[in-house]
Amino acid sequence: MSFIAVDKDSDFPIQNLPYGVFSTKEQPRPRIGVAIGDQVLDLSAIKHLFDGPILSKQHHVFDQPTLNRFMALGWEAWTEARALLQKLLSHKEPTLRDNVELRKRAFVPQASAIMHLPAEIGDYTDFYSSRQHATNVGVMFRGKENALMPNWLHLPVGYHGRASSVVVSGTPIRRPLGQMRPDDAKPPVFGACKLLDIELEMAFFVGPGNKPGEAVPISEAHKHIFGMVLMNDWSARDIQKWEYVPLGPFLGKSFGTTISPWVVTMEALMPFALPNPIQILYGAVEPGSTKKGSHNMCIDPRPLPYLCDDQPYTFDINLFVAIKGDGMSKPANICHSNFKHMYWTMKQQLAHHTVNGCNLRPGDLLASGTISGPATVRETVIALALVNVPEKCSQPDLSDRFLWRTSQRGERGRRALNVLSFV
Repeated sequence: MSFIAVDKDSDFPIQNLPYGVFSTKEQPRPRIGVAIGDQVLDLSAIKHLFDGPILSKQHHVFDQPTLNRFMALGWEAWTEARALLQKLLSHKEPTLRDNVELRKRAFVPQASAIMHLPAEIGDYTDFYSSRQHATNVGVMFRGKENALMPNWLHLPVGYHGRASSVVVSGTPIRRPLGQMRPDDAKPPVFGACKLLDIELEMAFFVGPGNKPGEAVPISEAHKHIFGMVLMNDWSARDIQKWEYVPLGPFLGKSFGTTISPWVVTMEALMPFALPNPIQILYGAVEPGSTKKGSHNMCIDPRPLPYLCDDQPYTFDINLFVAIKGDGMSKPANICHSNFKHMYWTMKQQLAHHTVNGCNLRPGDLLASGTISGPATVRETVIALALVNVPEKCSQPDLSDRFLWRTSQRGERGRRALNVLSFV
């Protein structure tokens, strides 16, 4: 329990303590903070209290305008910081609780905080790790018989995105312009995107990087993963459809990607870890076939050794997307899913990313790809509902104009209730 009053329904109890970068009108310099209840704890104001073996010599990282240098310190420093913060915020600890002047300097109401990007993002990679989403999109573009590409069950498919246009929640996104070809019998046209879409994703920030030419083994990958954010991968589907062959998306994606301001650390998420998806070939059965009596009716190929990992590293995080358009009194929930449905884990993504010697750096952003689940969970992109938006969204007053005015909010699962939030 914290001496800071935390409502029982708060997204930011002492078990969470996500990191972010904020400023205020009175103090416009961006600085690092931690969310607790409806307050932000300014770490630059209490940096002298970090007296552990690592941070006592490195507390200058909390004077920085981004999290990059703190993330670069690694897992032991993150654990040290979290332990001290939970101690300082405890109702039993007088150091901060009873120092009226320090409390006045250190705490800022969240309502007064202006949030910034948590890190300087040098590189951004977007994966494609939901089997259900990959299948659904494959059916759209290639038909049911060729829904999954031959490589999909063997490696985490990804592409290099545009880091410079990643923005924090609340930043306006301009409807993109580009080429499209709405009529296959006519030449392409130039204009504003008419099929602006959203994709509900999550992403993680890289902590310590690796040297060029040195791969990160999957057994060590967790030491390079700092924490997670929500992500909206804005997509101009009509531009993307015309341009994506043969090298993938370009202008259809590069105009903007939105992430949440608060980074929930992996240490805070570990209580909600689940066993990894089953990725194993039973006997000599061909991949994609079925085996009677098996609890896992999809028989998949076992990954190559560098991608094999038995340590639980997928997470029970409930997610939903809500849209609020002009004239709507409250947002309409249009889809929901859970991060636990992802086929490839973050550790597999990071190990695969570096296996060729590619070097990652602190602050790099690696995204999950659209998070979809079983057929009972509505698809978390609107593209799959474009033929009949009202039917798919179960909201008769929704129209394509709402593809432009989109908001998202992450909600915790029952196991994680009142523990975690990213927004």
